[in-house]
Amino acid sequence: MLGYGTRDLKGDAIEKAVILARGLGTRMRRADASAQLDAHQAAAADTGIKAMIPVGRPFLDYVLSGLADAGYREVCLVVGPEHQSVRDYYTIQSPPERTRISFATQKEPLGTADAVLASEEFAADEDFLVINSDNDYPVSALEALRRLGEPGAVLFEREALSRNSNIPPERIRAFAVCVVGPDGYLQSILEKPDEAALRAAASTSLVSMNCWRFSPSIFAACRDVPRSVRGELELPKAVELAIARGDSRFRVVSNSEGVLDISTRGDVAAVAERVRGRKVRP
Repeated sequence: MLGYGTRDLKGDAIEKAVILARGLGTRMRRADASAQLDAHQAAAADTGIKAMIPVGRPFLDYVLSGLADAGYREVCLVVGPEHQSVRDYYTIQSPPERTRISFATQKEPLGTADAVLASEEFAADEDFLVINSDNDYPVSALEALRRLGEPGAVLFEREALSRNSNIPPERIRAFAVCVVGPDGYLQSILEKPDEAALRAAASTSLVSMNCWRFSPSIFAACRDVPRSVRGELELPKAVELAIARGDSRFRVVSNSEGVLDISTRGDVAAVAERVRGRKVRP
């Protein structure tokens, strides 16, 4: 299920994880008459805070539980100034048992690289994990990065991701395709690949779902990366900048398991079914 970096796991384990939870949730807010949501789920979807959609428990509880299972003990949630409900839930209503929660505020939704910058004080001078708040990753992937001993990325096999996740194939086709060198390190990231790029890629081509282990050197790249055409500071571009400048190399760990994604209202019912009965202890 794992490849590349797994042969060189060094045991230099990290305990810090950053979860990017600041997004506007535009797709989640979008009306979908076919989506099967109960009243509580619909109300949460209207806020756009995808991580707090209830699927038995708030989706973020499952993400935090997976991090705890993988050995992470300190977690920083990057949120917006308007996300007081998230702070209240994890500090007052339901504080986690196995992870210590911190918060970092991204004042404006300026992109994922800017969100990572918001966590700089939390990371200090240590390596740390970065993941999305609307994805539930395999524990094996999280643990592999924790023990990798150097910066790296878990990349997912495209066809396996289609088989083992709730993510429609057409959405997976839009994911960034990554080029890995023969030495097992990331060479480049093809954001939003066109059909020609997809045809050229092998059926087992590896895609990114924003599952990274970073060293503190990533912060310089996040500060220096130019804005995209959408006006955002994008993490994949910051990673490529770090590689190009020689600031960091990223060992690749491949994974053939599934990832749960809760980006839209149409995802909620499928995710709720997949997590039904799962034991959760953040």
